[in-house]
Amino acid sequence: MAVRDDYTIINIREYLALGSDEDVGEPALIRMLSDFFCPKNPDVEGFLKNNAIEFTKKNQSVTYLVFSNDEGELIGYFSIALKPLTVRGETVSNTVKRKLLRISELDESSQTYTMSAYLIAQLSKNFANDRNDKISGAELLELAWTVIEEMQYMGGGTVAFLEASKDEKLLKFYNENRFSQFDTRQTVSKNREPHELIQLLRLL
Repeated sequence: MAVRDDYTIINIREYLALGSDEDVGEPALIRMLSDFFCPKNPDVEGFLKNNAIEFTKKNQSVTYLVFSNDEGELIGYFSIALKPLTVRGETVSNTVKRKLLRISELDESSQTYTMSAYLIAQLSKNFANDRNDKISGAELLELAWTVIEEMQYMGGGTVAFLEASKDEKLLKFYNENRFSQFDTRQTVSKNREPHELIQLLRLL
């Protein structure tokens, strides 16, 4: 658990470590997540309710819950994973290339840099009962960034990235918070039509 001025961040492993305790363990966590509501992006709501626990148990990603310190309400969450990332040299500046070279493998023939990077896999405010008004998107993103900085302090690394839909307002938000586009990716899904995601990175 990490406490900031107005918010408390809790790794859901803390609930899972308490097992089947109805009041503070996994059953309590499931009940808490069932109240999360995000009409703007049903996918991030669905992930939290249906996948976050299993992904954390399997070490595929770790989900962090954000609570307001004044009333102790769940106001947002984010999930972080460690993923392989390939960056094409032509998409970034020479300064970024030099920094990537320190922690990546360079393929000379294709001029691509391959490394492990921190992925902000999910990020969302809770819109239930207007709780979204208790935190801004920039504040929630910065809380996720502080967790990544703590991970970097313990294990190294230089790059964090995320993927976003091709939405002008959303991309402007990430640009204003020091994420820069470096590539695109086509999604592959059995349940949905493929669509393009914008990949953005930020250096630690």
